[in-house]
Amino acid sequence: MQALAASIGTRAACTALGISRATYYRKQGLQEADQPASLTRRKSHRALSEQETQKVLDTLLLERFVDRAPRQIVATLLDEGMYLCSASTMYRFLRAEQMTKERRGLARHPNYKKPELLATGPNQIWSWDITKLKGPVKYSYYCLYVIIDIFSRFVVGWKVAERESAELAKELILCATLQHAIDANQLTIHADRGSAMKSKSVAQLLVDLGVEKTHSRPHVSNDNPYSESQFKTLKYCPDFPQRFGSIEDARQVGEELFAWYNHHHRHSGIAMLTPAMVHHGEGAARLEARQIVLSGAYQANPQRFVSGAPKSGSLPEAVWINAPVARE
Repeated sequence: MQALAASIGTRAACTALGISRATYYRKQGLQEADQPASLTRRKSHRALSEQETQKVLDTLLLERFVDRAPRQIVATLLDEGMYLCSASTMYRFLRAEQMTKERRGLARHPNYKKPELLATGPNQIWSWDITKLKGPVKYSYYCLYVIIDIFSRFVVGWKVAERESAELAKELILCATLQHAIDANQLTIHADRGSAMKSKSVAQLLVDLGVEKTHSRPHVSNDNPYSESQFKTLKYCPDFPQRFGSIEDARQVGEELFAWYNHHHRHSGIAMLTPAMVHHGEGAARLEARQIVLSGAYQANPQRFVSGAPKSGSLPEAVWINAPVARE
């Protein structure tokens, strides 16, 4: 068998003897790496030369061809009276050079860092955003600006306006920081990447106030979760109208809704306390008073509490926007 294979080739010898090449190699005990050099694939006589291959690659990298598919390039060259190779050969060369995706010099967008913000008390991290309110007729809208403290969930400032404007945002932020007596280097304000949020006038105001600013990553909605959640709470409130009759109507409804949200809405993220209780430092005392009531109820009828003595809950020690992931 070996002599026959040496004279006419392994494929022909195996065909003549009616056995597969795999069987032949297995019996010979040869591994792929141990096969003789004569078994390596020979270059086809139809293959392009190195000079022809280089000419094809140079053509593919021409400015007029870098954003065109090989089939289009072949057709264009044929119209110009030239043929270099087939489209499939061009694709093979591109794969070999790892250029099948893009051959153009594309703009590279920066790798935006995920914001990781920590608040352990009120007036450390504020989040703000703008949402649309439907006006009296179709395609008419008002803009609702809202700033929320992420630790207490307290709305520290809001405004209804007819347009989205950096100057209006600047006025709202300034009023909120003055009202809550924010000191320099005390506060960080987080927002998404809207035009008003990234404006130079707002950025300059924050620098003057000694307030740090951060932004969400592009197209990442959960980088600003507290503002988004607060908007949903408002818009799903039964008293929230589908449309507002005028901007004065929107402001009046806003007065009522934000008073309810800050002083009456029991928030699940802060032990079912209201945002105002937590923001003004009343949370711990309220929870202690609740615990006294629960302990008295347990002592009177312990059999009714099948899970043991009830707890009034506790406030979170830390609130994060994108808590860091622990790495093992």
